[in-house]
This record gives sequence, C-alpha cells and structure tokens, in this order.
Amino acid sequence: MFEKFMCYCKNGKGALEASVEAAKGKNEQLIASIKETDSQLKQAKADLKSAQESRAAAKEAVAKATALREKEAGVFAKESGDFKTNLAAMKKATAAISGGMGGAFLQTSAASALKQLSINMEMSNMDREVLTSFLSGSSATGYAPASGEIVGILKQMTDTMAADLADIEATEAASIKDFNGLMAAKTKEINALTKEVESKTARIGELGVQLVTEKEDLDDTSKSLVEDEAFLKDLEASCKTKEAEWATICSIRAEEILALADTIKILNDDDALELFKKTLPAASLLQLTASGQAVKSRALVALQKGSGDFRLNLISLALKGKKVSFDKVLVMIDEMSALLKHEQVTDDDKKAYCEKMIDQTEDKVKELELSVSDLEKAVADAKESIATLGEEIEGLADGIKALDKQVAEATDARKEEHTDNTETLAGDNAAKELIGFAKNRMNKFYNPKLYKAPAPTAAPGAFAQVAPPPPPETAGAYKKNSAGSGGVIGMMDMMVADLDKEITEIEVSEKENQKEYEQFMSDSAEKRALDSKSIEDKEGVKADTEARLLKDEESKTSTIKEAMATHEYLGDVHGDCDWLLNNFDSRKAARAGEVDALTKAKAVLSGADFSLIQRSEVRRHA
Repeated sequence: MFEKFMCYCKNGKGALEASVEAAKGKNEQLIASIKETDSQLKQAKADLKSAQESRAAAKEAVAKATALREKEAGVFAKESGDFKTNLAAMKKATAAISGGMGGAFLQTSAASALKQLSINMEMSNMDREVLTSFLSGSSATGYAPASGEIVGILKQMTDTMAADLADIEATEAASIKDFNGLMAAKTKEINALTKEVESKTARIGELGVQLVTEKEDLDDTSKSLVEDEAFLKDLEASCKTKEAEWATICSIRAEEILALADTIKILNDDDALELFKKTLPAASLLQLTASGQAVKSRALVALQKGSGDFRLNLISLALKGKKVSFDKVLVMIDEMSALLKHEQVTDDDKKAYCEKMIDQTEDKVKELELSVSDLEKAVADAKESIATLGEEIEGLADGIKALDKQVAEATDARKEEHTDNTETLAGDNAAKELIGFAKNRMNKFYNPKLYKAPAPTAAPGAFAQVAPPPPPETAGAYKKNSAGSGGVIGMMDMMVADLDKEITEIEVSEKENQKEYEQFMSDSAEKRALDSKSIEDKEGVKADTEARLLKDEESKTSTIKEAMATHEYLGDVHGDCDWLLNNFDSRKAARAGEVDALTKAKAVLSGADFSLIQRSEVRRHA
C-alpha cells in the first residue's frame, strides 16, 4: 500500500502539474479571446449606433425633401393657375377685340383680370396708358386707340406670360425629377441601413452569448486551477509526511505484548480515533443521519413541481337704331339663340360632371376615412402585440436564467454530495482495512491458523513494518489469553459489519442521487432548448410585427395626407359647382324664356312688310 501511495504521489503529481500548466495556458487563451470578443462587441455596438443614426438622418432628409416638394408644388399650382387664368383672359380679350366685340368684352369678368395685369406686368408706359385707357372705357374722354395696337400689346403680353409659364413648368418638372431621384436613392439607402441594423443586432447577440460563455469558461478554469494548485501542494506535503512516517513506524515488540501493544496502538492512534469518530458515530447520530436523509429525499420530491340677359340688350339696342338691317338682327338673334342653347348644353354637362365628381370624391373620402380607422386599429393591435411579445420574451429569458441558476446549484450540490460520499466511502474502507489489519495481527498471536501473512514487498497502510529484530528476554513462559482476545475480535467484526452496511447505503444513495441528477439535467436541457427556441420564434414574430407596424404607420400617415387632400379637392369642387347646382333650374328657366323671346322676335321680324321701308328710302334719295 505504501508503494502504491508513493506511485500515486509520483504519477498524481505529474498529472496535476500538467493539469495546472494546461489550465494556465487555457486561461491565457481565454483572456485574449475575451478581450478580442469584447472589442468586437463594442465595435458592433458602435456600428449599430452609426447605422441607426444614418437611417434616422436619411428618413429625416426624406421628410424634409417631401415637405419642400409639397411646398414647391403648392407654389407652382398657384402660379401656374394664375398664369393660365391671365392667359385665358388675354386670349379672350384678343379674340373679342379682333372680332370687333371690344365693348362687350369690357363687361366680362376676364376684363377685371386684364385690368390687374395692366397694372402689374412689366411694359412700356405708353403701352400701359393705351391698355389702361381701353380697359377703363375712356373713349368718353376723346381717346379712341386703334384696336390693332391693343391687340399687339395683348399678344406681346400673352407671349411674355406664356414664356413665364413655360419656365415655371420646366422648373417644376426638373424639381419633380430631382425629387424622384432623391427619393429612390434615399429609399435604397434606408433599406440597406435597415438590413445592416438587423445584421448588427444579430451579431451583437451572438457576441454577447460568446462573451458570457468565455467568461464562464474562464471562471471555471480559474477555479479548477486554484483547486489543482492547492491539491498539488497538499499532495507534496502528504507524500513527505508519509515518507517520514514510513521511516519511523516500525519497531519490534514481544510476541503477545507486541501483538497487544500493536493492536492497542493501532486502535488508539489519534488518526484512527479521529477516523472512527467520523465513520462510526453513535447510534443516535446514525439515526439522525438516516432521518436527515429521509427528510432530504422528501424535500427533493416536494421541490420537483411546475363636394333678362344683358346680351339681349345689345339686340334691343340694334333694333332701336335708325339704320338697322333686319337681316343683321335676324343673324344676331340666331347667333344669340345658338349661344344660349350652347350655354345650356355646357351647364348640363357641367352639372353632370359636378354631380359625378362630388359623388366620387365623397365616396373616396369615406373610403379613406375608413382606411385610416382600420390602420389606426392595426397600429394599436401591433403595438399591443409587440408589448405582449416583449413581456413573454422577457419572461422566458428570466425563466432560462432561473433554470441555469437551478442547474448550477444542483450541480454544486451534486458535486458536494458526491465528494462527501467519496470521502465517507474512502474513510469507511480505510477503517475496514485498519480493523482487518488489527484483527489479523491479533490472530497471528491467538489464532495462527487464521493469520494471513502480508506480501513481502507491501506494508499495510501507514502502519507497515519491517522484519523485527530479536525479541528481548522475558520473565518466562507466558500463557495466551485466548478468551479475552475473542471478545475484542468480535467487536472488530461488529465494527466491520456496521461499516459494510453504511458503505452499501452510501453506494445505493449515490447511484439514485446520480440518476436523479442526470434526469434533472436532461429535463433542464430540454426545457432550456424549448424556451430558447420559443424566444427565437417570438423575437422573429416581434421583428415581423415591428416591420408591419412601421409600414402601417407610414400607410396611415400617407392615407391621412391623401384624405386631407381629397377633402380640400372636395371643397374646391363644391366651390366651383355649388353655385351652378343651386341656380341650375332658375338659369335654365331664364335661358328658356330668353330663347322663347328671341324665337318670337325672329318670327315677328320675318313676317314684317319690307316694301314700306324701301319706299321711304326712295323718297329720301329723291
């Protein structure tokens, strides 16, 4: 046994030194790896923050560009509308003057727009005076400008304004093109940054797990290193002690006194007594231990649960003239009737258009308002779902942490229990060997037939001996006390039986506890895998929900803007159509009366006696 112990000292020391060196090397690698992983994690977080800031800046640029484009579009709409209105007024004025209807034109609404232009537009003072005089009807002052000059001025104004309109239209087209290009570039940039944010987030998660794993590995290796170093130190001290003991143990005694003295020394030695106190407690202590074990078993079971016409006056005035031609008046009546009928057709068409546009626009407004309501509900549902998923993910993560803690505690408890059982078994076996050695020693004296001689090269434990020198002289023949030795040997047998019983109980308990621990670890690993998979699935659903939320919020914003624009358009349609729709019947009735009056006037003029008029004219010539 001493040689085995010395062999253990030699081999164990080498294995421990190799383990210590391997642990030191592994610690250095882990420290370097932790620094590298931590550096990568910090860089990934910095990259993520940069990508998020760039994406936010891109979205802000899109919002500003959109607002600027809307403002420019509004300015263009107003300016182009004014230009088109003024161009229409000037074209009407040009046509009216060219057709000899200048006086009639001055009574139209287009003349008002032309008057404003005569003040605002850039032109020579002479042209401005000519145009202003014409528009103000200043013929009463004695000024009668030629119509050709006015037409020329109007055409020049028309050309200038048309050029200005073309300029702003070209500018608007260029702005739209630039805006569309910017939107395409920014959308591509935002999509790329979004992908980068997602990939960086995933990478941060991976690096975080890797960093925690490496730190735990470093902690375990450091603890193992400390334990190995301490054990190596103890081993060296223990080996030196054993060597010293080996050199000083054995002395030779007389046969019976030597046997009894050796037996007493073996059983009364401080190490042996301390060993017996640990391995052979009193009966009451054994009962408490057994009771404690039962309580512990029950505790383990309990813990395992889980929108009249003034033009007739012109015909009347013509009829009042002295040199009137009925043919001309009839033509005027025909033209006026055709014009009135054309206006009625125009009113009919516009009425139908207005009613159609109002119905369509109101329907679209209702549809957009319904879409906004649906999107608001979808946004609210998505936010609620995201919050719920976040709570569930947090709960699962907390559960995994708690499970990991339970596994670590169970592992520590199992290690401690296994260590205690191993130490107890080793002590019991050592005690058995010690008792057996003592019993064998007594048998050598009292029962030589039962004595078993030790192997020549082996010594029993720390109490091995070398060949004894010759015994000293005694007082004479001595009689063996066999009867007394039987009681001592019987007590030793009882002690061995108690030790065997305790060893059996410990071995059975160790197997059951190990089996329960392995089952617990298997169940924990399965639950952790399921919870981790659930977290991964929920995080995927959460990410999809967040993407859908962002899309719904953008759709909601664009739909609200479209609804507001549709409301404004409906207001414009009502502003353009309400007067016509409200006065359509009265206008139609008035126009029908005018046509009827013109028809009757034509009939009267067509049936007049023209011979009298011709005679009157002949007399005047004579």
